[in-house]
Formats: sequence, structure tokens, C-alpha cells
Amino acid sequence: MRLNKVVVAVMVGVFVSAVSVCAGAQAQRKAPIGPGNVIVHTALGGFILGYDIDQTGTEGILSEALVLSDGNADVAAETFDQKTGKIIKIVTEQKDTKNDFVTLGISGNSVGLTEFEHVTTLYVDKRLYGVSNPLNSNKITGKWTPPFKAATDIISSVSATQGVPNTAVMGFKNIVNDFSSYVFSSNVAANTFGPVFKVSDPVFNFDNSPVLAFNSTTNQAVLGGSNGCFGCTTEIGMVDLTTGKLTEFEGLGFGFINGIAVDSATGIACTTTEDDFSVEFYDLAKQTGIIVVLPGANNQAQSGGAVAVDPIHKLFLIGQEFTSTGFSGSSIQVFDEQGNFVESLNGFNLPVSAYMALHPSERAGYVLVTPELTSLQSFTY
Repeated sequence: MRLNKVVVAVMVGVFVSAVSVCAGAQAQRKAPIGPGNVIVHTALGGFILGYDIDQTGTEGILSEALVLSDGNADVAAETFDQKTGKIIKIVTEQKDTKNDFVTLGISGNSVGLTEFEHVTTLYVDKRLYGVSNPLNSNKITGKWTPPFKAATDIISSVSATQGVPNTAVMGFKNIVNDFSSYVFSSNVAANTFGPVFKVSDPVFNFDNSPVLAFNSTTNQAVLGGSNGCFGCTTEIGMVDLTTGKLTEFEGLGFGFINGIAVDSATGIACTTTEDDFSVEFYDLAKQTGIIVVLPGANNQAQSGGAVAVDPIHKLFLIGQEFTSTGFSGSSIQVFDEQGNFVESLNGFNLPVSAYMALHPSERAGYVLVTPELTSLQSFTY
């Protein structure tokens, strides 16, 4: 049930306000904006399967797979130095195997989370999860045992949440004719879990590729969903991770929601939509929002992908696979929480919906580089 009609605000004078915002941002900046010179190359030369950086520390973590001539792979999870890009240590490794490792991110205070996918023949038949607590121990220190069946159920998303004990998790179960998404909270460091809740609205079914963020202030999983057809409307859902109550309202923009992030301190959410190459900003408590077209964008190919939040400087960063502000390649477009365009970071080569791993206090981050997908590139904003 849609509880409130979203109020559409008309953006007037965005360019003028963006100029003043940019001037203030430049005063705080420690380095030129855009792609940096620090590159992280995988230890084995394989392609990257997930990565993140510690927002309060000096290290990052990634997983990789180097495909061999026999169809198997050498796989590993490893830590790296954020300042130099050098690999610090291979945390765990297997040679000539069908198995793989996937980095699910960093949670809480410097707690790395790595998934191990076991394959006997062709398909994954078991999923196990290891934690590196703290990340700079550079080893697997314990287990994470979510309330999902290791052989069949799949964790599809862990919210990009650091600095608070809990995070939100979304997944689905291998049950015939059940396409529902399930959500729950977890303190990854303590290996504790809240109740598992089935999301009742089918717009958030896993076959509709919903996106997940976490509002730690309200303890809600924040979902974005759409049926995805051209011109289809969007839906924003908030699941109370204590009671399971679903509150939702009609979103702005059309087509699939490609990315979502939430600033828990302000309750502002940001999403990107596919069909109209737009960015949406929502006040979750009021269930109102505004919509802004990406700067210079004039077609669906220039739609935004993943969204990352900098809660310190109150910014949202939007990954854009095909730039609308540069001469070629990809861009990261930066907005403030009021929907004002701040700046464009051009000159990247990003995959679709590339995760932007941020270190907000440093106004810096890392992104994956195409086409090889074997390295991460630093950037500043």
C-alpha cells in the first residue's frame, strides 16, 4: 500500500547554487579532484570479486580469481594499503579450484566480511562466511553464520554501513515459486542476527533487482524497487528490522533503480533511475522527494549506477558508466543532500554500477577499473 504521494519539487537555479557549493568544497579539498595515481593490482593477477576500504583505518580488502587453462582458478582474499595501493597480505588462498572468495564489504568498526563459495561440480553448493576482526589483523579471525541455509540460500546484498554495530542484509531463498526478498540485521563482529523478514510487496522480489541501504537511526532496511519496464514507476520501501513492518511510498523516476544510499543522520536517501537518467533525493520521514537529471545527460546510456554517501560532508556520489560531462569514459557525479550538483569527476573507466568505496574524512575512495577488472583506482572529490 502506498501511504503518501511523493511531492515533486522543481529545481530552480541549480547551476547558480552549484557554483557556490563548489567554491566551498574546493576550500576543504586536500588534493585535485578526480582519478588518482594510486592503483591496487591484485596479488595473483585475477579479476576482482568485491572490495571495500576501511573508513577509519588505512587498509582495504578485495577478493580475486585468476582463471586457469583447465577452467579452474587460483582464488584469494587479500588486504591492501590505501595510501600506496600495495598488497599487504593474502588473507586466504586456494589453488586450481572451482571455489571462489567474494568480498562482501566492511561493517561495524573495521570488520571485513568475506564469502567462501564452494563448488563440487558446476554450481555453488555451500556458502561460508569469514570475518577479519579487525581488518588490520590481515587474517580470518572468525565465522559469520547468517540464518540462511548454506547450501541453497543466497545473500544478495550487505549494506555499505560502517561506524555503527549493525548492518542490513538482503537475500533470497531457494524455494520453488518464492521470488521474495528477505531482510535482516546483523552485528557482524558479534555474529548476532535480528529476525528474518519476508518483504511482502513483489516489486521488491529478487527478480526485480531491488537495491538495499540501511538507516541505522531508525533500524530500517531501505529498499528501492521497480518492475523495470520502460516507463515503470519506482517504489521506496522501509522495513523495520525489529518488527518487520513495511512502510512504502511511490518514488520518482522511471525504470529500474540502479543504486541507493542513505545518510542515517539526516534521513535523506538518494537513488538513481535507469530510463530517465535521473537522481532522486528523498526525505524518508516525510516521504517526499525531488528529482534531478544528471548534468549533461540526454539518453538512457548516461544513467547513473551505484550511489555512495559521504555523511561527513553531506554528499552523494553517483557512478556513471558513460559520461555526460567528460570527453569519453566514465564519471562520478557529486551532489549535496539538497539535490544541488557539486562537481564532476571525469576520466574513469567504470563497469556498470561500480561500487565506490569511500574514506569520507579523506574525501577519497577507490573504484574498479575496466576492461580487465584486475585493479582498483584511487580518486579524490
